[in-house]
Amino acid sequence: MIKQGEMIPNGAMLGELTSEGMLTHCVTDLFAGKKVVLFAVPGAFTPTCSESHLPGFVVLADEFKAKGVDIIACVSVNDAFVMKAWGDSQNASEIMMLADGDASFTQAIGLQMDTAGFGGIRSQRYAMVLENGVISELNVEGPKMFEVSKAEVMLAAL
Repeated sequence: MIKQGEMIPNGAMLGELTSEGMLTHCVTDLFAGKKVVLFAVPGAFTPTCSESHLPGFVVLADEFKAKGVDIIACVSVNDAFVMKAWGDSQNASEIMMLADGDASFTQAIGLQMDTAGFGGIRSQRYAMVLENGVISELNVEGPKMFEVSKAEVMLAAL
């Protein structure tokens, strides 16, 4: 598992569906020279993710920006179409909704979990702060927990 003080994997890719079409981002380039809050959820449209995790970041987006955060990003092992639809349904216009469709990013940072027949390989729930691609804060939730990756906790860590 990736740790605080380490650089995000070079060459890892994430997708995003925007009004301009489908984009593929190299995270190294996307996060270079920026302060980023990146949080991950096991699945779009799932209960905790939709009722608490994403909405917390939506509500506090302006406060994150006021603390110098350039990008607030949500990643999930879903396709870009699902992530866009979920973001639209949650009024998450200030959040980059990033798709890790094949779980390659999630596996590259060692934060995958196997949910077997429920959905296969998914991301663990976590949140991190990146400064120029280096992890300065990493909060990984235990199984079925939602405490340390909340928007309020991450905002306080800044």
